[in-house]
Amino acid sequence: MVKVVIYILSILVSIFAVSGINFNNFFKKNHVWEARIFIVLISFIMGSLLAEFIINFSELNIIN
Repeated sequence: MVKVVIYILSILVSIFAVSGINFNNFFKKNHVWEARIFIVLISFIMGSLLAEFIINFSELNIIN
């Protein structure tokens, strides 16, 4: 259950971070759906990577 919460929070943080980037110069005009799909995919990928990092870091035993 904790992992699900970490994934959800990480995806929300990545959506917030990606929303601050201006993607207008990366896409052609009138390609709004492609830009939105790209933003959603990037947000999920970044959120997943962040969640995996947090989970792996929390399971790391510093003291052997």
